[in-house]
Amino acid sequence: MNTVKELRVALPTDLIAMLDSAVETGEYASSSEIIHEALWNWKLKRKAESLEIDELRKLIQDGINSGPSVDAEHVFSRLREKYEPSAK
Repeated sequence: MNTVKELRVALPTDLIAMLDSAVETGEYASSSEIIHEALWNWKLKRKAESLEIDELRKLIQDGINSGPSVDAEHVFSRLREKYEPSAK
């Protein structure tokens, strides 16, 4: 069972107006519901960012594990030597 704790938050007046409007139009039942959804979305965003960082770390490690790199200009030069004569 989740424990509920009351929290006081200071917000700029424009955000307060947005909260009030969303409650008045019936989009949300209360400002607490809006804050709850916002924090839930923030939590999901942080988790997604963490997963993205883990994936980037994995890709970097895969690159390191793949061995030494090859100079791109050298590769393109060899490809030009091989295929330019047949293009003419």
